[in-house]
Amino acid sequence: MAENPPQDPGARSRRSRPLHVADAIKDWVVERGLQPGDRLPGEAELIDRFGMAKGTIREAMRLLQAQGLIETKTGPGGGSFVGEVTRERASALLGNYFYFRHVTIDDIYQVRIALEPLLAGSLAGRLSDAQLGELEAIMEAYAEPAADAEEERRQHVASLRFHARLSDFGGNALLGFFIGFMAQILTDLTVYKRLYTTPNHDLWEKGRQHQIDLIAALRSGDSARAKAVMRSHMEMARDLMEAQQAEVLKRFIAE
Repeated sequence: MAENPPQDPGARSRRSRPLHVADAIKDWVVERGLQPGDRLPGEAELIDRFGMAKGTIREAMRLLQAQGLIETKTGPGGGSFVGEVTRERASALLGNYFYFRHVTIDDIYQVRIALEPLLAGSLAGRLSDAQLGELEAIMEAYAEPAADAEEERRQHVASLRFHARLSDFGGNALLGFFIGFMAQILTDLTVYKRLYTTPNHDLWEKGRQHQIDLIAALRSGDSARAKAVMRSHMEMARDLMEAQQAEVLKRFIAE
């Protein structure tokens, strides 16, 4: 059996140079306090500042552009500028990480049960009338029980939007991002796997009542009540999603 040729440590180093330069550029941007939209130095200045060849600088900039951290514009006034990674882009990149990993409904709800009651308790008494009104407006999408499976799915997606929007109101960007990310994963599961096949009036009524009770606790500033209601809501939602997933699997096997 032929031996594998020895790897060239220098080749590994050369391949990693653009990564190191990309990290150095990010550090420099942070140290300078640059904000999205601010212009970055031109290529010649970057070559001089970081002491790297033109090809290495260009590859580092391409890496940063692929990550959404810089934007390049052509024409008059063009150049490279600090970019802003949106929540949607960050969620898509993180979703790619989990694409080939087995993530179960229970995995998702372990995270939701841990985080969402915490968020709800922290927001009790802190939301404005406009914010509470926005949550109530979302609930209008499922003010009445669904008439068929398609409407059931639309209502569930709207209910998840309620939770994602609530996460936007928190002051903790990291907490809000992960709660919103979980809601997006469940939205995708609902749409792509078609988990909701028949309307369930009892579950609609209990789920909606949970959200009504949650808004009341948020409005009155009752943190303990907000936590308890959200936890109960999450536990019920987990049981529902697991049951729906099992039903879809059973039907698939039967077919």
